[in-house]
Amino acid sequence: MRRTFGLPVAVLLISAGCSRHPAPQVAAPIQPTAPVSSVPVPAPVAPADPTAALLTEADRSFNLGERELSLGHLEQARAAFDKSLDILLDAPDGARVDPRLRTHFDRLVDRIAAHETLALQKGDGFTEKPSEPAAIDQLLEVATFAPPPPAGPGVEQAVQLDLAQTSHDIPIPLNERVLNYVELFQGRLREFLTGGLQRGSKYLPMVQSVFRAEGVPLDLAYVPLIESAFKPTALSRASARGMWQFMRGTAGDFGLKQDWYIDERADPEKATRAAARYFKQLYGMFSDWHLAMASYNGGPGRVQRAMKSAGVEDFWELTANERYLPRETREYVPMILAAMIIAKNPTQYGFEAPPIETLAYDKVEVDTAVDLRRVAEWTGASIDEIQALNPELRRWTTPLRFARYEMKVPAGTGPQLQARLATAGPSELTALKFHTVRRRESIALIARKLGVSRADLAEANGISQRAAVHSGQRLLIPRAPSAPLLASGPRADQPQRQAEAVVARRPTASPDEEDDVRITTHRVKRGESLYAIANAYDVSVADLRAWNRMKGTQLDVGDKLTIRVSRTRAAQ
Repeated sequence: MRRTFGLPVAVLLISAGCSRHPAPQVAAPIQPTAPVSSVPVPAPVAPADPTAALLTEADRSFNLGERELSLGHLEQARAAFDKSLDILLDAPDGARVDPRLRTHFDRLVDRIAAHETLALQKGDGFTEKPSEPAAIDQLLEVATFAPPPPAGPGVEQAVQLDLAQTSHDIPIPLNERVLNYVELFQGRLREFLTGGLQRGSKYLPMVQSVFRAEGVPLDLAYVPLIESAFKPTALSRASARGMWQFMRGTAGDFGLKQDWYIDERADPEKATRAAARYFKQLYGMFSDWHLAMASYNGGPGRVQRAMKSAGVEDFWELTANERYLPRETREYVPMILAAMIIAKNPTQYGFEAPPIETLAYDKVEVDTAVDLRRVAEWTGASIDEIQALNPELRRWTTPLRFARYEMKVPAGTGPQLQARLATAGPSELTALKFHTVRRRESIALIARKLGVSRADLAEANGISQRAAVHSGQRLLIPRAPSAPLLASGPRADQPQRQAEAVVARRPTASPDEEDDVRITTHRVKRGESLYAIANAYDVSVADLRAWNRMKGTQLDVGDKLTIRVSRTRAAQ
């Protein structure tokens, strides 16, 4: 037993003895402190807001629709607008339960309807496109009421030096009347002439080519600077139209077609050819280009009578006396000569020489009415580009009955337009409405019934206002919108989807709400839109469509709409 415990006791005694005489303490080495971790702590994640995400997505599609609409791409705009509504309608509870979705849905419908209204105001397929004021009116007004100031001393020297170095094929006298207009164009009318020079740069190669072929002085290519500032759609107060400002009668004499759909006075190339032939005719009458130019403005008959009365055959002698020609004709020739001087050497007179452009386009034959906005969409161009290439079109559509009308489209896009035209159905080309004549109906009676102009109805169908129509005859009604933007019809994949969804998902009115409602009927009048009617009754477009089970927003004169009017709101 003693041997069993001996070793542990000895160890304990040794340990006790050592504790009485402790050994010197050695400090433990200082260990470097580990740096505090800099790993970022993730911020608390906000709970997802699915409603906000839907609203953002719907707005993104709506904004795309607005961009497409600004280019005139109605089909793509409508698709984007439809999608913006579909996004909200596809919400788990629909678009009418969540207050935010309901409010946003109604707002989008109203905004889309407003865009449609503006699009129709801007022009349906049969609305006449706007014209621009003619430059000649402004310039002759300046010449009549604020004559040009006397030219400064340096102007004559500059023009004299220029004429010595620059060739002209129209005689240009170095007289005070011409010099005064050179001064005026450098000063008060500088901006006007600058704009005309810039616009003219893309037409001058064509004009000069035509004049060269017709044997007409090339200096006359600058006449449109004064007549229209090279604006093909210019319309004067006297109803002269186009770059060359032809009156109707003169244009007809030189083969320019004018009807309800088209006015070739605004076709730059055809009008230029007519102008060249007219100038040749006038020169043949007077054997003097200055008198020919005066006749272009005042008419050859007037100039001939003035020459006979004055007993002279020189323009400058004829116009030295105010008795024989009106002031606008007297000022017209020196004004054009001054414009020619500057246009042929613009840098000499402080103007920038605009780069010469060449109009490049493809021509596509079209034998029926096609909405220009469809053409823009199918060629990838903007509506402004298509209209600029085809200024002779008075409407937003090509002619209904015109054998082989040549439409101009941006270079390289002709084949794709031809391909689309070959496969497009009638409803894709434009929205045409026809009326089948009944017994005892006349043009006047049909126009009154349908709320259209008798003149427009007759001209759109190529007949006179007094023409007899027979039972069964189909007449085009010139008022149908070309392409309603909002749900213009049931889509192939989801027929009647929007209208049914709006009605099905609309909350049922409570008994109290029903008691507060007065149901009335509105008969659609000419020029009214769904948006305007909704505003008049202080309801939303979405409500109007829902109450009347409408698939779109298109209305016809005489349609009846059911409207639920709040008695409380009406009394306020």
